[in-house]
Amino acid sequence: MSIETRIERFAAMGTRVELHVFGPGDTDCLWAARRAIEAVDDALTIHRPSRTTALNEALAAGGGAAVDDPLLLDALAIADAAVAATGGLFDPTAGDGLPGCWDHLSIDRAAARVAASAPVAFDFGGFGKGYALDRAVDILRAAGVVSALLSAGESSIAVIGQHPLGGGWPLAVPDPVLPGATLAAIEVEDAALSISSTVGPGMLAPRRAATVRPSDGRAVAHPRTAIAVEASGALAEAISTALIVADRAEAAALIAARPGGRHLFNHAAAMPAVREEADV
Repeated sequence: MSIETRIERFAAMGTRVELHVFGPGDTDCLWAARRAIEAVDDALTIHRPSRTTALNEALAAGGGAAVDDPLLLDALAIADAAVAATGGLFDPTAGDGLPGCWDHLSIDRAAARVAASAPVAFDFGGFGKGYALDRAVDILRAAGVVSALLSAGESSIAVIGQHPLGGGWPLAVPDPVLPGATLAAIEVEDAALSISSTVGPGMLAPRRAATVRPSDGRAVAHPRTAIAVEASGALAEAISTALIVADRAEAAALIAARPGGRHLFNHAAAMPAVREEADV
């Protein structure tokens, strides 16, 4: 059986992005999906001048600012919902050297304005990758695509429909501390998956900061990996981040809310040299 396959590979959001489309769909849909991802990168990045860095500059002293970019405004609204869904465990803000400043914000989507009661700066990080994949998925679906896999750095994945050979998409998550081993094998369909970890090659990236709890700024000392499968990439990124910083009770509550779709692995037993800390 021959299945039409189209692939687009490019760099965006500081990582390698791959779009694999199988079967029918408008001929220009891959390019449109790529442009959607690049547009999110242009709007949300803080590593070069962007609408987000401009907003951060405007909110540096507190006060309010207009958000004249519909894409950034949409991302802020979705992030606001994700912060609420995680009880603040996911919080893409910082201010005056402290993380977790979302409580200082007020977002008026109708008026396209953000107000801050204290200095606040946004750093969307992995959430931006999930949000970008969501935008690309919407474009591909509208173009008639019924089977596709989208990956941003392999830790952020979204799939449309079934695997081209039928059934769900089988995804294997490598164990970050046991070379060659598989941490989890997950089958997904019409879903997004996010992986967050405090160990592994990803933590060795230049200028990679430690993961911290938004509530008190403490660095997460436990070697752990979180996997979240959700209906959207943005929510998957928020949940996997929340699981990484959650204490035992918080993690149990998040996992109980979506059994089978949220996983947290502690690697301390496989890393005896790692000093155990109290639960974060």
